[in-house]
Amino acid sequence: MSGDRRSWSDEELDAAVQALTEPDRLDHAQHVVARVAPGLQRVLAEALDAGDWFGSAHRAEVLRAAGTADPDERVVAVNTLIAEETRMSMLVGVAVGLELARELAASNPEPMED
Repeated sequence: MSGDRRSWSDEELDAAVQALTEPDRLDHAQHVVARVAPGLQRVLAEALDAGDWFGSAHRAEVLRAAGTADPDERVVAVNTLIAEETRMSMLVGVAVGLELARELAASNPEPMED
């Protein structure tokens, strides 16, 4: 499959991301994701596990954040940890989504209808 991979220019990527902000643009994608959520969740968990994103380093960060003595600092540490984990999961999720789209396109070369 790697022989048919395409590269996109920065301009194409920027335009595609901008297009995602159009109203109702994500409705179909959200429906598809809801339908296949259990399988995607498994793939995402496996990818995160393979990258050791939530292994011993994660556990150490949880303990550090939760063990912060000052309550205000603890809230900041926990919020920071959640934000970092959310970003990492999102990035891995996007990679999974790109590969899912590539697999779907390869199995059905007909153009998608909007």
